[in-house]
Amino acid sequence: MNSKLVAVLALFLISAAVSQGRTLARMGTELRCQCIATHSGLIPPKSIQDVKLTQSGPHCKNVEVIATLKNGKEVCLEPTAPWVQLIVKAIMARAQKNSDSPL
Repeated sequence: MNSKLVAVLALFLISAAVSQGRTLARMGTELRCQCIATHSGLIPPKSIQDVKLTQSGPHCKNVEVIATLKNGKEVCLEPTAPWVQLIVKAIMARAQKNSDSPL
């Protein structure tokens, strides 16, 4: 009877571990850096549709700036490039302005 209890507990723990892994995958949580290489050359602002800024953290030691172009392509931008810093400042200022305005 003791071995049955151990088997049931082992099955339960395995099931919990597998379902936890699926939850992370389903949530789209990336646990690693998304940018392997960065682009520092100027990209015309008119060709950029969206920009996503990811701060450094336990998932990645680098700040990542990912631009989605109007053609759907995603490009990792070099965060230290002056033109990228201007874009990031503009996005942060716009976000601050939106959060300050009353509903």
